Amino acid sequence: MRGPFGPGLIDGGYWNLAPAWVPAHQATSQHLAGIYPFVADAGLGHRGPIIGVDLNADALWHFSPWETYVDATERGTFSTNILVLGAYRAGKSAAVKTLVTRSLAFGHQAVVPSDAKGEWVIVADAIPGGKVITLGGGTTARLNPLDRGPRRSDASDEQHEQMVRQRRIATLITLIELALGGQRLTAVEHACIHDALQRCITDTNDQPTLRGVYDELGRMTADPGTDTRLAEAAVQPRFVLRRFVEGDLSGLFEDESTVAFDADAPIVVVDTSELFARGDLVAQLTQVCTTAWIQAVVSDRSAHRTRYVIREEGWRDMTSLAALQMYQQWLKLSRHYGISNIVILHKMGDLDAVGDADSQERNLAYSIVGDIENKFIFRTNHQEQTSLRARLNMPAPHVDMARQLRKGEFLAYVGQYAYLVDCFATSTPWEYELFKTDDAVRASDHQDPAQLTVLAPDELDEYWPAPADTGVDGWLTPTKEYQ
Repeated sequence: MRGPFGPGLIDGGYWNLAPAWVPAHQATSQHLAGIYPFVADAGLGHRGPIIGVDLNADALWHFSPWETYVDATERGTFSTNILVLGAYRAGKSAAVKTLVTRSLAFGHQAVVPSDAKGEWVIVADAIPGGKVITLGGGTTARLNPLDRGPRRSDASDEQHEQMVRQRRIATLITLIELALGGQRLTAVEHACIHDALQRCITDTNDQPTLRGVYDELGRMTADPGTDTRLAEAAVQPRFVLRRFVEGDLSGLFEDESTVAFDADAPIVVVDTSELFARGDLVAQLTQVCTTAWIQAVVSDRSAHRTRYVIREEGWRDMTSLAALQMYQQWLKLSRHYGISNIVILHKMGDLDAVGDADSQERNLAYSIVGDIENKFIFRTNHQEQTSLRARLNMPAPHVDMARQLRKGEFLAYVGQYAYLVDCFATSTPWEYELFKTDDAVRASDHQDPAQLTVLAPDELDEYWPAPADTGVDGWLTPTKEYQ
């Protein structure tokens, strides 16, 4: 047959005057991986513990902040710290416990400076060799936040002294400003605190304590030879420290430490749950003291240990300008000491408790958090959209995805790469009971992990039934309800 423009019958008997045009298909990489699986990302490799499943690549997802730091490829990062952000009951605690406990087999140590809810006590008790330091509740344990700590083998004498002095001053100023309701100290008050600390260091042969500084401030106010301006400025700080020496916080932080940090223990937890029950101010003062002590005892590069330092309620460590500056320096030096700080926040709005709006303190707090390269973003609330885009520079599609994540799922940002991960926080009922967190269940209500039975894989079917549509063994494919 011949058509009006010449021969060329096509299938179906129709003529086409122009070549066929098929529009390009647009889809996200998450959906495109299902259509064309060869575009699935290779992940971070197989170094480090298994944390969960990469939902885009349908492969196991391994992660270690130290491995990504030493990675010389484009997937490498310049920091070992991790920001964990998500709403309540989004699965943050279980994921962090999964990462930390599975990392113990790789030789890493876990340190919790302040366990406000007693959740980590259960984990430490279940791990052979784990150590718990309990404060309050009738115990005799005492920590000195002004401890010098081990000698830095890689620094000069001048650098080491400057670091120790800065940590001590930051601790004192933070404690006093907290007790004064966030009121900034004057220049004269700063000077009298510096002077009292230096006198205490001299009198105690470099073993200062809060009691010693309290006594020196008292001498400054009573000594007629003291500068009258310093004598007047010493009154208010002395009244604040009196709370530690003679008040409701006495017996905890005012004298020399009665416990030592166990560098060989796989996990060390400071249990502050009894003190956190006394109110928010006591909780903040406690966290400042315990964190300062931990920073002093783990700042030892010569120990050749890699450590996770888990900072629950991370915003409590950012309560003054001095504390923020010390916090910033600590995060920068973390890789130098082989430390990975895990900073846990419920929402970016937690940082609004730091300073006033547009203040130097609040802007510095947001800057510190935003600079952390490794981020685990769990389910967030609708109100977080603006903060996530402005403060963390998250793409709009990722912000929308973060609102729809299921419990245990998170967006993992490692350097310039992003992954959608489903953390499986259990492979046995024993591990599930150990990691699960419920605000309605107190630590004392948990079953003792030591009394739980560890089952073989072929015994798990009755506890972990397989979904009806999988056709595989139940212990290999956990149901979402069980997770």
